[in-house]
Amino acid sequence: MSTHPLRDKTAVVGIGSTNFARNIGRTEHQTAIEAITKACADAGLKTSDIDGIFRVDMDPNIEPDLSRSLGIKNLRSFASYWGGGGATAAPVMGAAMAVATGQCDVAVAIRSRNRGSGGRPWSREGAAPRMTGSKAFEFPYGLFNPVAWIALQARSYMHRYGATPATFARVAVAQRANAVHNPNAFYRDPITVEDVLNSRMIADPLHLLDCCPEMDAAMAVIVTSRERARDLQQKPVLIAGAVQGNNGRSNLHMSGVYSKDPLDYAAKYAAVDLYKAAGITAKDIDAAMLYDMFSPVVIFGLETWGFCKQGEGGAFVESGGIDFDGPLPVNTHGGSLSEVYLHGFNHILEGVRQVRGTAARQLKKADNILCTAAPIAPTSAVIFRKDR
Repeated sequence: MSTHPLRDKTAVVGIGSTNFARNIGRTEHQTAIEAITKACADAGLKTSDIDGIFRVDMDPNIEPDLSRSLGIKNLRSFASYWGGGGATAAPVMGAAMAVATGQCDVAVAIRSRNRGSGGRPWSREGAAPRMTGSKAFEFPYGLFNPVAWIALQARSYMHRYGATPATFARVAVAQRANAVHNPNAFYRDPITVEDVLNSRMIADPLHLLDCCPEMDAAMAVIVTSRERARDLQQKPVLIAGAVQGNNGRSNLHMSGVYSKDPLDYAAKYAAVDLYKAAGITAKDIDAAMLYDMFSPVVIFGLETWGFCKQGEGGAFVESGGIDFDGPLPVNTHGGSLSEVYLHGFNHILEGVRQVRGTAARQLKKADNILCTAAPIAPTSAVIFRKDR
């Protein structure tokens, strides 16, 4: 029986993070170096041991600048990946591929973003004299930012499957219940469904507490071979599988509205490849760190990543399915809605902590943990599991 060439060949051996703030008071280069340095210390390595750097192209840091600041003498492999919310796991995938194929020995996947103090990128889009590409089909109709895209898709989901704003609010409540136990979470006060529904309307049907906060932060993970990982100071967290995927319709965020299949999202395609790569199914996943810049996206993720049948994600949430003691704990750290919003990269660190057994709210069983990017855009995902 053949196995996927990436399966269990590499491991995460170090993780690092800055603090989370509305205005962190440091440049994205400085916070990136801080997170990478902490990740190396966690692994018992020096920053100069790194010979591979993988990032998201939306970050302002470039590999030569990072390499110089880290004291790397021979940067043997480096790449950046397109996307924001869809690129969550892509740098981890790149790091794993480079190590597994011998392009480098110690790789870092990095995400650094001053989104709180630096402003929203789409706030400047309206000044453009002409929209091109997929934006030409969205921006003239008011779909010029993510909350508008998701609000329209949430309305479509409500119409098709009978969900209500309270259904989406239940996601935010469940994740905040996890964040209460996380000392690093930015928001830790418990909330109720009524609190969510009474918060300010942002884009009908999404209220303020259905939306992630804009934050400054940086995080990094160190990847090396499975063999070398066993000689380092942390328990190896194996990379069972890592993928990217898309549905062939490019980046049309409103595609789920007009499609005959409203959940024909990128994640449906990536999920098939991911479970095949890891040699497991969705039933083997102990917990999922699902992308959650807005609460309805978790429900889309439950269905597209194979945990619920189409149209049943809302009922699953309302039944307690994603609660910490439910059949599929989701975002045990509080997620982007309550811990921090870094385009989902905090999900990667939480997945590693759960497998290590060091999470603030630790699961009893954490053998296979799924961490995903946004299901609605060109996406990425990774499955972590324990070394046997």
